[in-house]
This record gives sequence, structure tokens and C-alpha cells, in this order.
Amino acid sequence: MSDPLTAAAMVEAAERDIRTLSVDEAGQWLGREGVLFVDVRDIRELDRDGRIPGAYHCPRGMLEFWLDPASPYHKPELAAAPQLLFFCRSGWRSALAAHTAYRMGRADAAHIAGGFEAWRDAGHESS
Repeated sequence: MSDPLTAAAMVEAAERDIRTLSVDEAGQWLGREGVLFVDVRDIRELDRDGRIPGAYHCPRGMLEFWLDPASPYHKPELAAAPQLLFFCRSGWRSALAAHTAYRMGRADAAHIAGGFEAWRDAGHESS
């Protein structure tokens, strides 16, 4: 058996296929028509650490089901957005989420490097 994949290797591989935005680039996208910021953090993280205004919460564990139009759990809000911009706490889960969306046909999927922590540390709006 070959060496097992590590989480870091999976994130690195995902980032080769998807677009990664800096927090400053992402800040320019906030409020832009057609862009949906998708927060894949656990609800406890949102309650504890805050949120990006207007971001859509999609728990990472539900992403595939909410994206798939054939799923009984499908969320039309995700299908309607021309551009999906994922983020999590530090950027790892969001890279994997954007890659999943990309593999499910969403070539527009991108994520924020450094995640919510980098967003907040850069002084961008959060609540």
C-alpha cells in the first residue's frame, strides 16, 4: 500500500485546481452581485468567533448534499449563485469545500486563503 494521504497534501492538491483569493481580494468581492460567500465552519465556530456579513452558512458535512440538485437536501441558494467563495477558520476546509464544488461542476468555486482568521486579522468587517 502506498503512503496514506495527509490533510495538508489534500489541501495542496485541491489548491492546484481551484482559485485562492487573498483576504484583500475577497474583501473586494464582498457585496458584489452574483458572489455568494459560503461559510463552511461549524455553527459553534460562528457563534464563538463571528461571521462575515451576508455569508451563507453551509456546514462542511452537508456541502455535497446541499450542492447536488438531485439530493433531497439541495439548497437552491447555492445553485443560483454564479460565484461561490468558500471560507472556514483557517483555509483548509474551505480549500477542500471549493475543490468538492469544482469536482461537482462548479468551475467558479474559490476560497479565501487563511480563512476567517485572516479576514478578521486584516480588519475586514465581521459581526
